[in-house]
Amino acid sequence: MIQNIIKSPKKWTLWGIPAIFAIGSGMHFLYDLLGKNPAVGAIAPVNESIWEHIKLALLPVILWWTLYYLLVGEKHGLDSRRWFAGALTATIVSSIAIPAMYYFYHGATGKEWMWMDILIFLIAIAEGQLAGLHIYYRSSGLSPMLVLGILAGLVVIFILFTYYPPHIPFFYDETGGFYGIK
Repeated sequence: MIQNIIKSPKKWTLWGIPAIFAIGSGMHFLYDLLGKNPAVGAIAPVNESIWEHIKLALLPVILWWTLYYLLVGEKHGLDSRRWFAGALTATIVSSIAIPAMYYFYHGATGKEWMWMDILIFLIAIAEGQLAGLHIYYRSSGLSPMLVLGILAGLVVIFILFTYYPPHIPFFYDETGGFYGIK
């Protein structure tokens, strides 16, 4: 079964939905489990702000798409321009969908439910993966080096804003009453 998943970009991308969801969900607890190590905070959420929760999708999506390219890219004749354009799309769509859906339901209801936050994360991953797959099959692609540069830039921004967050609501942990890493 694994061979069939690895051979098909479509299957790999779709299997990425539950895999990224599981990895990201586990990352939610990583910072606390590892003793609030500041180095772990570079990749895992350090508080309950919306900004920090985008990390749950950011690195797992980037790694999922990159892993496939490294495993089978050249062997199966994967078009790197289209694949990395799909990876960028999946990353951006899932990263934007999380706060967009959160603010929509939170603003509409004035309430916050954990089950809804979990569902939002799953939907955001699915939207990102499906959008990335669409771009892979339908676009002419982008330079892989450009995409990797953009993705690296996003990761650097997330790391910097963990340690030096702007003092605006998007970065504020309402439950803990602080910004960034404590």
